[in-house]
Amino acid sequence: MADRLTARAAIAALTADFTESAAPAGRTSADGPLGWTGYADSRARAAARTGEQESVVHGLASVGGRLCVLVSFEFGFLGGSLGQRTGDRLEAAYEEAVARGLPLVSLIATGGSRMQEGMIALTQLHRVARASAKLRAAGPAQLAVLRDPTTGGGWATLGAGADVILALPGAQVGFAGSRVRPADADPAAYTAEGQLAAGQIDAVVQPGELAATVAHWLRLLAHHDTAPGPAPVPAALATTGLPRTGWDAVLRARSASRPHAEAYLDTYFGIRLPLSGDRCGGTDPGLLCGFGLREGRPVAYVAQCGTATRPAGYRTAARVIRLADRLGVPVLTLVDTPGAANDAEAERAGAGAAIADAFAAIAAARVPVTTLVIGEGGSGGALALAAPGNIHVTPDSYFSVIAPELAAAILKRSPDRVHATADQLRLRPQDLVDLGVARSVVRPDPAGS
Repeated sequence: MADRLTARAAIAALTADFTESAAPAGRTSADGPLGWTGYADSRARAAARTGEQESVVHGLASVGGRLCVLVSFEFGFLGGSLGQRTGDRLEAAYEEAVARGLPLVSLIATGGSRMQEGMIALTQLHRVARASAKLRAAGPAQLAVLRDPTTGGGWATLGAGADVILALPGAQVGFAGSRVRPADADPAAYTAEGQLAAGQIDAVVQPGELAATVAHWLRLLAHHDTAPGPAPVPAALATTGLPRTGWDAVLRARSASRPHAEAYLDTYFGIRLPLSGDRCGGTDPGLLCGFGLREGRPVAYVAQCGTATRPAGYRTAARVIRLADRLGVPVLTLVDTPGAANDAEAERAGAGAAIADAFAAIAAARVPVTTLVIGEGGSGGALALAAPGNIHVTPDSYFSVIAPELAAAILKRSPDRVHATADQLRLRPQDLVDLGVARSVVRPDPAGS
């Protein structure tokens, strides 16, 4: 189990530069909206024990030199539960973020809605959701840090509704708290690590790395009002000439020894942080997504790693592209896949809808999207992550409507005609430029950077 820091200790672990905002005036009596017997005494004991008047503290903070509105939950105050006065404070924090055009960072530790306030407590989730939607419409990012525990409505609004979701190791994370979930439920499913594996959060961060990680994210997620220029096209990493035949191009692209996405991203970015998962229970280890700094400038990235891309991968890509579009950050996509996964599991997971969503995200993007094909460009599974009119190719890549072997099979050609079919498909890098599909064949950077 993760250590349960107080609200102010959690803030202090992130920054020493915090100015608390005044709390809105309370609108309910000490006994709450239901007149719950003993509630006033419970609140008084919680206040004496924690030094707080409510379960959240909020104000302005600077993390790594980046301003934000910061919210921190006090679990010692009635289990960090959400009541009407909590809703007042959370709404005020969101409104301050909107007014100042700042991102909102939430350090969450909550057991859910406050029973002693009944449905009035539960309806605070509507208030939080509405305030979050207003901030999202205004542009600034929302970042959540899940402490122990993060359950109930706090997880289902501030937590799961954030643009970037980080968690501390061992934190209990789930909609159902420990006392209400099924007795036979797998406890691993309700942990930060389990939620990461299920695609519900982006990363588990060690406490000692949290301040630096949040500072990096605030830099990468800065909202830009002016239209950005396109992400620069990466240089090719392989020193090779153009392929002579179509089959030569296929063999080069399928070679295990050619540079893959990880090498391109490491060369391209000074700093990069991952975004993981489709928020629907799935991850795709063959797709790398996130934001990075390229020569001091934020760029979002979506990179295929040479495997068949799964529905979770396309949904994650669409999420990242839409976030970048909202923040005014250009996007780089690296295409390298034999095609979309087409097994029965992929079909049941909504392959068609996920691919359509990726197409739609790129089509609707107002920020420029730059694409480099670094390996196999396999049919619609590759095209779904490619930018119309801004596709570039490396000498060791190809792009085709279908793999040559499959084309020959569909045309009922014998296996010995696969090579000739590859030529007919005109899939070589130089063919793609001639056809107007690609803008250029990129070369290695002579400076080696």
